[in-house]
Amino acid sequence: MIWMKRVPLAVAAVVSAISAVAFLADRPAVARDPDARPIVVELFTSQGCHSCPPADAYLGILAQRDDVIALAHHVDYWNYIGWNDPFSSPAATARQHAYARAMRSRTVYTPQMVIDGRYDAVGSRRYEVDRAIDRAANLAPGERIDIPVTLSLADGGVSVVIEAGDVPESADIVVIAFDDKHVTPVPRGENAGRTLEDFNVVRGLWRLGGWSGEKFEASIDVAALSAPVENLVVLLQERNQGPIYGAASIRMATPQG
Repeated sequence: MIWMKRVPLAVAAVVSAISAVAFLADRPAVARDPDARPIVVELFTSQGCHSCPPADAYLGILAQRDDVIALAHHVDYWNYIGWNDPFSSPAATARQHAYARAMRSRTVYTPQMVIDGRYDAVGSRRYEVDRAIDRAANLAPGERIDIPVTLSLADGGVSVVIEAGDVPESADIVVIAFDDKHVTPVPRGENAGRTLEDFNVVRGLWRLGGWSGEKFEASIDVAALSAPVENLVVLLQERNQGPIYGAASIRMATPQG
């Protein structure tokens, strides 16, 4: 297993984005092809950010949808304000900075949602997030690439099959391990006194290999991972963290609580 190399972090402004829009009900999703692959929604968040809990809650709602793979990356740059987020990691921060470079953005912020590696939105602005999901799901066939990714349990591990396909750029095969839910009392920092619920919390991320259009088969040895794994996601993503070409998820274990 090869862990993804950490990208050097450039000095960037950290903006705490605050939603000005309130919703009384969830907006229904636009009807989609039931056989289409799920849209990947990645939330960059922190328990030390007072603007993040509404976005965390909305990610929990998105996680219930069959047409979405929802992931929460906890960044580490909020840890200096009195509370060290137990799920934060340099890898999450590096992934967010890589998206900023790919999208030619000069800043990173929380809560940010990145949709299918193509678009971003303030994570607490539900309408903006829904609109970006619908936009990604309804791209014209020439704009959207769907490469079938299949995961299955086999001999204590996970079998990965990626079908052959034509793509404009080479891609990375990225594996992400995540837990369903964690509940954390926060005694200090911007969320002092609150008990926070975090959904689909990313606990590990690594690059399984490269892909240039040929059929790919591999096995992931789950026992070799450093912690119990509840769920695995495999992403096929354009090199340098561009658009996502394929995605699949699989449940591995009973939630840890």
